[in-house]
Amino acid sequence: MVVCGSLGKRILVPGIVQNERTFNPHALFGAISNYRRPTSPIPFLPRTNTDVSLPLSAKDGSLRGQHGQQLHIPAAMSAALGALRDETPNGQPEAWHFVCYTESVAEGKEPVETDGKKPEPTGPEPLQAVVAQEQNPIENGSNQQEPSRVGVNEQAESSSPAVKEGTCSPPPAEDGNTVKKLSIDLPNDSAPVATTGRKDSVWSLGEGQAPEDVDKPIDNPPLSTLLIERPQSGSVTVGSDITFVAKVEAKDLLRKPTVKWFKGKWMDLASKTGKHLQLKETFERQTKIHTFEMHIIKAKDNYAGNYRCEVTYKDKFDSCSFDLEVKEVESSQAIDIRSAFKRREHKQQDDTPEVDVWEILKNARPDQYEKIAFMYGITDLRGLLKRMKKMPKEEKKSAAFAKTLDPAYQVDKGGKIRLVVELADPTVDLKWYKNGQEIRPTPKYIFEHKGTQRIMVINNCSSNDDAAYSVVAGEEKCTTELFVKELPIKIVKGIEPVKTTVNERIELECEVSEEGAQVKWMKNGVEVPTGVRSRYRVKCEGTKHYLVIDDASKEDTGTYSVMASGGTSEAHSVNAEMFVKPLKVFQDLQDMTVLLGQPIKLHCEIFPGNVPGRWYRNGQLIQPSDRLNIIHRAKIHRLEIETSSLHDAGDYTFVPEGYSQSLSAKIHIIDPPKVHLESLNFPDNTVTVVAGNKLRLEIPISGEPAPRVVWMKGERVILDSGHRVHAETYGDQTSLTIEVTEREDIGNYKIVLQNEAGEATASVKIKVVDIPDPPEAPLVPVVGGDWCSMTWEPPKYDGASPILGYFIERKKKQSSRWMRLNFDLIKETSFEPKKMIEGVPYEVRIFAVNAIGVSKPSEPSKAFTPLAVTSEPTMLVVDDVTDTTVTVKWRPPETIGAAGLDGYLVEYCIEGTDDWVLSNKEVTEKTKYAITGLTPGSKILVRVKAINKAGASAPRTLQHSVLVKEVVEPPKIRVPRHLKQTYTRKVGETVNLVVPFQGKPRPKVTWIKEGNPVEPSHVSIRNTDCDSIIFIRKADRNHSGKYEMTVQVENYVDTAIIDIQIVDLPGPPQCVKIEDVWGENVALVWTPPKDSGNAPITGYTIQKADKKTMVEWFTCIEHYHRTCITITELVVGNEYFFRVFSENMCGLSEQATQTKKSALIVKEGLQMKIPEYNDHDFKEPPKFTQPLINTFAVAGYNATLNCSVRANPRPKVIWMKNKITIFNDPRYRMFSNQGVCTLEIRKPSPYDGGMYTCKAINDLGEAQVECKLEVKGGFTFFELMQRGVPLHLIDKYMNESKIVEQDK
Repeated sequence: MVVCGSLGKRILVPGIVQNERTFNPHALFGAISNYRRPTSPIPFLPRTNTDVSLPLSAKDGSLRGQHGQQLHIPAAMSAALGALRDETPNGQPEAWHFVCYTESVAEGKEPVETDGKKPEPTGPEPLQAVVAQEQNPIENGSNQQEPSRVGVNEQAESSSPAVKEGTCSPPPAEDGNTVKKLSIDLPNDSAPVATTGRKDSVWSLGEGQAPEDVDKPIDNPPLSTLLIERPQSGSVTVGSDITFVAKVEAKDLLRKPTVKWFKGKWMDLASKTGKHLQLKETFERQTKIHTFEMHIIKAKDNYAGNYRCEVTYKDKFDSCSFDLEVKEVESSQAIDIRSAFKRREHKQQDDTPEVDVWEILKNARPDQYEKIAFMYGITDLRGLLKRMKKMPKEEKKSAAFAKTLDPAYQVDKGGKIRLVVELADPTVDLKWYKNGQEIRPTPKYIFEHKGTQRIMVINNCSSNDDAAYSVVAGEEKCTTELFVKELPIKIVKGIEPVKTTVNERIELECEVSEEGAQVKWMKNGVEVPTGVRSRYRVKCEGTKHYLVIDDASKEDTGTYSVMASGGTSEAHSVNAEMFVKPLKVFQDLQDMTVLLGQPIKLHCEIFPGNVPGRWYRNGQLIQPSDRLNIIHRAKIHRLEIETSSLHDAGDYTFVPEGYSQSLSAKIHIIDPPKVHLESLNFPDNTVTVVAGNKLRLEIPISGEPAPRVVWMKGERVILDSGHRVHAETYGDQTSLTIEVTEREDIGNYKIVLQNEAGEATASVKIKVVDIPDPPEAPLVPVVGGDWCSMTWEPPKYDGASPILGYFIERKKKQSSRWMRLNFDLIKETSFEPKKMIEGVPYEVRIFAVNAIGVSKPSEPSKAFTPLAVTSEPTMLVVDDVTDTTVTVKWRPPETIGAAGLDGYLVEYCIEGTDDWVLSNKEVTEKTKYAITGLTPGSKILVRVKAINKAGASAPRTLQHSVLVKEVVEPPKIRVPRHLKQTYTRKVGETVNLVVPFQGKPRPKVTWIKEGNPVEPSHVSIRNTDCDSIIFIRKADRNHSGKYEMTVQVENYVDTAIIDIQIVDLPGPPQCVKIEDVWGENVALVWTPPKDSGNAPITGYTIQKADKKTMVEWFTCIEHYHRTCITITELVVGNEYFFRVFSENMCGLSEQATQTKKSALIVKEGLQMKIPEYNDHDFKEPPKFTQPLINTFAVAGYNATLNCSVRANPRPKVIWMKNKITIFNDPRYRMFSNQGVCTLEIRKPSPYDGGMYTCKAINDLGEAQVECKLEVKGGFTFFELMQRGVPLHLIDKYMNESKIVEQDK
């Protein structure tokens, strides 16, 4: 349906007419309200997917349909039409045409339209509708039916005879199923001021948005140009196919973009693909274009609607909306118009009752919304819920108002309006408000009472009265909105033609219909300039407007017009000739530069001399005064000023009356510049500021013209564009601004002023006081056990303020928390912190303090650790003396402290002197030291000091002097434990044996093998002061034998024998014989090999082979110890050969001895009688077959104790030391394998020496063996302490060592 106004504007609204008996007033009322004021809070009827259709009634008029039945207009539509009538200019009623575009009908009636004539004033006529059919050919040549038009004329209810009319023609329809729309034509003349800014374009209200949401901005994501081809809207008949194509250029894309197809707002079609919907994607590599297609196959009615294609790639986004229209197949040319008004979704309307989903949703719980939407096929559930939330609640019947205000009122500007409410209770107090402010009675606002009616009259309405009004009665309130419509401004009295002469004053006058109106003056169609320097002036007196030309000239001849919003008026001026005497200038005005305070004299001579004139300064007329004289004597005109001021500078003009010519000159007043520092009130022009604060120094200056100001610091010019430091000059003062003062800002600042009159300079000193710089890192020269001594230097910069003192802080190096050591300032530059923990590293730092504050902390000092020296070494004794050396040994100090022990210094002096000589320049960590380079026969004293980080301890001195003379010590060979037994190695391996010995002076060492000296070419021997090394790079069996080592010191000799055995693979057995063959068994016998490889034979390996093949040998048994065996489980019928390998510790022999004869296994029928045997009782009590032997061990080298026991059942083995069971001691490891019991002692010390016992226990008895273990080469006291040996055991060990040494 389309509604056309008289002036041709329209608003399109879908969904007005629903069927032949009902129509939808929601869209019409919403469109009208949006046209009147898009942002006005007029309540709208809710719009949902199931719009409420009002039944027709006969209250408000009638309308006749195509079949002659009477159609009725409901009250809502009448209210909308009333709102349209209020929008007409001057409040005049307007005739409206309602044209309903529907499907063509078979009736051949023509539509009725208005002919532009005034209707007869016979009273209001009912609305009539006439249906006509019209056929027009279309472009493709086929004949289709043009939509018919139904014209409706509405006569204005007002009694005014002036009625405006207009027509609107229907737009061309696409087909017979065109969607019905309503358009409302609105006036298109010049809008008044109150309506400017309103939207005059078409307002379209679709199915998915409520009317009140039309003007709200829609939040769309930012679009980009991804789509190079967008899908276009299309139509398809039911059952046909259609394809929508979208293309994306992939030239700048690294991967394929994501494309989604939607129907409506949020239905994703990716999950709906199937028989009727298919999505396809292709990519053309040459053009690099992605093509996305959506195929709809065999379209149905419900496929129609709005679709959307969205393309996303990373942060880019693009979308396109398009529509799909599904048409029904036309069965005949004549289509029932009723079917066009029926909703397609109600095809079975007669059988199925209509369901009001809106009411169901309002009464349902929120968790049931999705279920209801799915049940009734609602796709736009989100939009439906959003509109339901905005829907105004049903208002309860008011208890205070019997009749409330209308939603909106409209009045012309300057008119009067009455706002009327009717009270249910006349005694209730009533208050009126305008935009929330209470209205008081005034001549403009008049309040009236008529019974229960309360009336507010607003007189002389203006644009300020365009507002929201409310009335409060008790606790209830009703509101309305008043729209003030401005009327066009009309020209009541036009401009009259004017004739004048040159140099005359002209006034053009016109009169408009309203005061305060804006008009525009034009000359020859061009707007007249009315600025300050213009010859034209305008003035306004009430409704009269004037254009004034003070001094007319021939150039002012032309056509003048005035324009207002209601019309224009023109006036013509006629050329006039005027004869005047020409003006001659004998002496013109001269430009002058005058010093401030000096007199000014301007004069000129003109002809004729009797012509008066006027003096102007900068365009302003000059009047005579006490200090200013204007003199006219004949041809001379003078202007004199006694004392010049700055205001006297400017352009002076003398204008003779009656002439357009004028004389002018320029007066320039100058004043030397000056800096007024006395206003600062700073002593010696010195400004003191604290660093970090903002400094703004404003200094008054004077001078004319305004002097050029330059700020300088040294040779650097301070600019006004600086960030932190900048200078500014404005008016009569200049300023220096330092945003954040710093130390570098200290100094003298020079101000230089220059202008035409001279130059002036001044200087200002700026002093920036600050906290002092942090001192340098303090020094810690002396460190004690719990104290230290620290010194530091004062800071290099004291902040321009004397240093008052210092704060000291300290912290542990690993900590981050500093602790203040003094709360009173320290004046000196030294300090001694105390009460520190020994062994903990500390750091200290310093703060300097002046009158401004505390400086930043200094850098921490180097980390220092309070340490104390150790106690003196203990038990200093002489260990060895030679002709040139003395060896002493001692024990570590009893008290070492947190500083630890770095080593020892050994000093000596000749007996009878105090000249101590340092023997070792570098500290030694050992507790034994040999002093060399001594004179034989001299006596010396020796002392030892312990050294750590804190320094040297008190010395430990020998009680008696030592005679430097060597003492003979008998030799002693200490054979290692593993060399006390036979030392076995394989052929080809390396032999490297170290045999330690002792003796003084250096012993003589000799080696003998089987009575002959050892050949150096076969065996390498190297001797030192304390050991002898025998080395064989590649051992051979010839190296086997017993080696005798002899150590000799003078007449003392000690010997030791070392047995070396070099072993090799054995030879094969000498003879292998088949002794007997019976059944599946063969008895073999062989003799041991001739060459055992210099090692005992540990076993034999027997193999067999079938005579048929003799290729593959099979092992029958390995590691067999005897020289005879019976091979069983042989295969009957086979003939076997056998061979035997011998084996020793090096492995199997390289060759095997084979039987000369073969053994044939023959099947026999004899049965062997197995004799009966009695089981032997193998149980026996424990018995040691190999006892423990006394062993000597070297301290620091692992030692093992071995024995073997036989018992059945297996016995429990217990090891004991000094009759104490060894249990869970990590220094011991115990093994038991095949009756061999082993105890391993890890790195024994002399403390580990003693009696060891091995006890075996089972059910039949027990047995034990014992041995003595002696550990030689013990540890020092310090080493035993490091190993964690208890002090009482260390003392016991030391005493035993003394006894052993004394025995020796």
